[in-house]
Amino acid sequence: MSKLHRDHKIVIIGAGASGIACATKLLEYGFQNVLVVEAESRLGGRIHTIPFGDNVIDLGAQWCHGEQDNIVHDLASKHGLLESTGPVYENYQCVRSNREVLPESVASRLKAIVGDSLVTRQLELQHCSGSLGSYLANKFYEMLRRPENADIDQIIAGEFFDNYQKFENSVEASDTLEQVSGRGYLDYWECEGDILLNWKDKGFVELLRLLMRSRETEPDTEMDLGILEQRVLFNSTVAKIIWNRNDARVELQLSNGDSCVADHVIVTVSLGVLKEQHLQLFEPKLPVAKQRPIEGLAYGTVNKIFVEFPQAFWPDDWTGFTLLWRAEDLVDIRNTPRAWLEDVFGFYRVSYQPHVLAGWIINANGRHMESLQPDEVLAGCMYLFRRFLHWHIPEPLSFRTSAWHTNPHFRGSYSFRSMDTERLGTGASELAQPLTVVTMTPQSPGRNKGGPQQSRCDKPIVQFAGEASSEHYYSTVHGAVEAGWREAKRLADFYGLSETTTTTTTTTTTTTATTRSQL
Repeated sequence: MSKLHRDHKIVIIGAGASGIACATKLLEYGFQNVLVVEAESRLGGRIHTIPFGDNVIDLGAQWCHGEQDNIVHDLASKHGLLESTGPVYENYQCVRSNREVLPESVASRLKAIVGDSLVTRQLELQHCSGSLGSYLANKFYEMLRRPENADIDQIIAGEFFDNYQKFENSVEASDTLEQVSGRGYLDYWECEGDILLNWKDKGFVELLRLLMRSRETEPDTEMDLGILEQRVLFNSTVAKIIWNRNDARVELQLSNGDSCVADHVIVTVSLGVLKEQHLQLFEPKLPVAKQRPIEGLAYGTVNKIFVEFPQAFWPDDWTGFTLLWRAEDLVDIRNTPRAWLEDVFGFYRVSYQPHVLAGWIINANGRHMESLQPDEVLAGCMYLFRRFLHWHIPEPLSFRTSAWHTNPHFRGSYSFRSMDTERLGTGASELAQPLTVVTMTPQSPGRNKGGPQQSRCDKPIVQFAGEASSEHYYSTVHGAVEAGWREAKRLADFYGLSETTTTTTTTTTTTTATTRSQL
């Protein structure tokens, strides 16, 4: 735990993956007066590993997505922390609301149809002027009309596609696929290799330990902060960022009345928080060029439901099951308080948790679930199990859900590219642009004192990181980490430092001389 001093060199807002990556990288560059301000009582942000069942579960980020050009994989694989999840989200069963399990001969063909669209969409979406939803619907039903698929029941195919759209919404964090830009979908670059690498029985929190070089502690004990010890201020919400001071510095006001001044502030809060608070948070208001990406980039909610049973009641060869609603059953449930269950699209096995199922829920119903009492949510899940499955369902041992939207420090799960993003002509690169002031080039141990005289330059005073600022790896932890490193490098470049540089206090040339405290 750190204390807030009046004067800081660099303050990072947010101790999620991006903030932690930025802070630790700044220390590697030689910066010492670095403080991380975190609104929650814990590290990790949207990485949230908790004890559950036989070991742990991740309420937020769960998998390392890909191997090649993935910095998370680079960091973790050398320590043997990752393992393939296998085809859990490919070999699932399709179960209808009348307890009918689709024959494998039918389910595999329907999966192949959507699988074929995955292959062709990379080329065809380049010329798409509409939404991802329109493209996928047209593609699915076009392929369904082919002679070789004429024997597939159209009603069952429709139920399958409705469920598939929910799955795709969980990938994008969109409410509907009509929101998602077809062309914008291609902004995301998938890292080659296994895209569902789990953290065995440790959880994604292991990445934070790697970044901080901290020792492992028990899941229910206080986390060792490693090289960030005494550099993180918990339970501290930033209420105001004043960035037009005459001394080319930034003032931070906290909600508890405390304040400090910094040379540089790096904002790593979620896009959801920026959307909700930027008009009140920044003084003066952000320039229109900064407001546009905040408003244009999209941000949504995906929630998880974990249920632990005394023993597995599902067959050994079932990796999971998706819920296909018949039209008449949907009509019935939509007129009840359980209408939100429509958007729980499936339950799947959890690695290293043999008695646990993980359910996924999307859109407005996922947000609505957060407002319900835990007993009501669990009762809804048991209703689904007993409605769709023909086995005896034992009473669960434990139960936990995520709640990313109602938490004011997140307001959702992750970002995506919407039709509004395309309409406004904005993107992650605009969000990543810092606010700057004109000042003199700084003197630092990294610059040659016998070199050129100081000149005027743009000093970054407010910078932006986080997954939403990643141009091609948005919505992922590796995108968040790279964004944090990007902003650390921006400051290192400004001061002429490299990762091998060791420095004490670097100073900027401003209109007022100041004394900087060391942390």
